[in-house]
Amino acid sequence: MDISNPRRILAVSLADSTQHLTRVIKDLTGTHPEQTSTTLAGSSHNLSLKTAYYTAEVPIWLDLISSPSEWADSFLSPEAKEVLEVLGGLVIVFSLPTQSQSDEAKTARELIQNVGKVVKEGLGGWSWDGVSLCLGVGEIDDVNEWEDCCSDLGLEFVQVRNRTIQERNEFGEKTGIPRALEALESNDWSQTSAGDLGSDFEDFEEELGIGKDSKANGKDKDGPDLDPESLDFGFDREDFAGLRQAIWNAGQENDEDFLNGEPSTGINPNEGEDLDDEEIRKIERMMVKLQAVRDTSAGLPEEQRKKVAANAVAEVMKEL
Repeated sequence: MDISNPRRILAVSLADSTQHLTRVIKDLTGTHPEQTSTTLAGSSHNLSLKTAYYTAEVPIWLDLISSPSEWADSFLSPEAKEVLEVLGGLVIVFSLPTQSQSDEAKTARELIQNVGKVVKEGLGGWSWDGVSLCLGVGEIDDVNEWEDCCSDLGLEFVQVRNRTIQERNEFGEKTGIPRALEALESNDWSQTSAGDLGSDFEDFEEELGIGKDSKANGKDKDGPDLDPESLDFGFDREDFAGLRQAIWNAGQENDEDFLNGEPSTGINPNEGEDLDDEEIRKIERMMVKLQAVRDTSAGLPEEQRKKVAANAVAEVMKEL
């Protein structure tokens, strides 16, 4: 399938990291980005993606940030709504500081936190159907701090090292630019029509017959029966009843079970009581969100997947 009008990628870096942004874009696309006037800010560059399922020429918008907090405020303003709606990817590029307590490290954290704020508040965080990457350019060995910082904000951290470094780790997983490309290729770049932007789960709800007019018996006037056994999630009614407690338990020890798609073994906190329609709809939404996180984190190293799982479960718990 040829995607003729794909969603866009927004790639940003600090104003003094132009060389790193240039390198990353060149490594991703194969060609150097061309400056607009005397700066990369405001320019655009295409990324050619070709998989077994689609081909697309994805435009990359380039931006340089002088004040991360002001930049975040501008992108969270009503005027930026249309820009955010057409984004399918967001890439942060920064220089990995050699000292974690240096001014450079403080500035990098400020950049990540403010761009992460836009991902969380402007794009929907874990429920956003896009890809958000944080590419740290540098040769340092201990990147746990940066992995944690990014994971807390729903960003995937990828270290970009010297080109002589092998492209796979000891587990056979891709690293560096190849991992970034893998994440971008796995994304859905098809445009979402304006009418579909009101609810992340509108189509899902309509398909299952759980719209606003659903009856108390869980069946729409013309919609299908909402028997959980027919929802193709691999859960039966008892699983729905126990899912809420299982999610709470998952925050401590079962994060990976959820992301691996294993059925919950939690105990119903209201044992003996039936869930009403609203509770079932809420749990269905949470299951969709957890499944999305599971899919997007599939290529991450095990330790990073656990961190992503813990943050995803924390997000879900807030809504239950």
